[in-house]
Amino acid sequence: MSEQKKRTIDKKWISFGILMLGAGTIYKLGFLKDAFYVPMQEFMGLSHTQIGTAMSVAGLISTFGFLASIYLTDRVSKKIMIPLSLIGICICGICLSTFPSYPVFLLIYCLLAVCADMLYWPTMLKTVRLLGNEDEQGRMFGIMEAGRGLMDTIIAFGALGIFSALGSTANGLKMAILFYSVVPGVIGIIMYFLLEPDNAPDTQTANAAAKDVNANKRAWEGVVRALKNKNIWLVSFNVFFVYSVYCGLTYFIPFLEEAYALPAALVGVYGIINQYGLKMLGGPIGGFITDKVLHSATKYLRIAFVIVGTILVVFSLLPHQSMGIFLGMFITLTISACVYSMRAIFFAPMDEVHVPREITGSAMSMGSFIGYLPGAFMYAVYGGILDKFDGLTGYRIVYIIMAAFAAGGFLLSTYILSTIKKAKKAAN
Repeated sequence: MSEQKKRTIDKKWISFGILMLGAGTIYKLGFLKDAFYVPMQEFMGLSHTQIGTAMSVAGLISTFGFLASIYLTDRVSKKIMIPLSLIGICICGICLSTFPSYPVFLLIYCLLAVCADMLYWPTMLKTVRLLGNEDEQGRMFGIMEAGRGLMDTIIAFGALGIFSALGSTANGLKMAILFYSVVPGVIGIIMYFLLEPDNAPDTQTANAAAKDVNANKRAWEGVVRALKNKNIWLVSFNVFFVYSVYCGLTYFIPFLEEAYALPAALVGVYGIINQYGLKMLGGPIGGFITDKVLHSATKYLRIAFVIVGTILVVFSLLPHQSMGIFLGMFITLTISACVYSMRAIFFAPMDEVHVPREITGSAMSMGSFIGYLPGAFMYAVYGGILDKFDGLTGYRIVYIIMAAFAAGGFLLSTYILSTIKKAKKAAN
């Protein structure tokens, strides 16, 4: 291997590692409630309704942010977008640490959503795809998901450690927020020097005004091409099915508490394993099987949809009252592990269906908008069912609905594979 090629490979993996650090930290402030819900109420004077409203408004901004990013990710270089988003998160966090009034708090949460979901996430997906070739997509997205889980764990425990060390006081919360802010800020500065600009346009020698017009034209052409590309729609809705099942994982803990009287001591252990451990485990496993065993992300998703759907149907019919708690925990963790492995690689089929690389940003943004859309309504659907149907009945209905989404994903994956097969035959 030549020295030049070795340097290129080293820089690729260093860039990937820093992207992973950013992906594991950029959402911590937006989901501050996960670790500091009660301190936010106590020291920032926020009510349940105010926190919930902020999350809902931020979610709405994120939904439209993904739409805007369809244009932005192919219009603005990743060398600008990624550092800008991370440094923007840092600035928002510093403002949040002052414990502002509620209107300002709400504005900050909207800006956090813009930075994370409109500027960073689709651009990060685009960059990861372009860093690897077609044979590496499963592994790279799998490792990314695992790395995010590891970073989530480290950063969350770091902030909790700071909060506890300072006596769990208002000052401790401020310092924890500043910790959540400084880390992405530093990563953003590093990324500015590490990332290469996007490929320069062919009209580089033209005057600045002409270059800007051409760049806008290319970006809009990319948006139109993405919207007209049937394969992007297919992959995006496959992500939609995975994410619809993923939303249901939230209700495993209340189910275990109700069906098995899960002890408080086990709730924490189960939560850590389910939220962080399985993400670190499922990502690499899904990526390895995709690249080395099946050589197809879509084939892996189709098999996983069958496994998850079957287990969910069986699980919904089991006599939970007469079962042991550890069996219930094992089955739910198995479902979660499968879903996390699917989440890790559900954007990898973009290469498999040969989405043109020059519209990768538009494709990933469109995939993010459609794919993550269940997050805007499925929690309300599942929660409404559980409120309407008491006891285990509500959970059984939720699991059947999750299984139905898995069945839909299986059918769509099968169709995508047939489309790929026809395209290969036509090429030969």
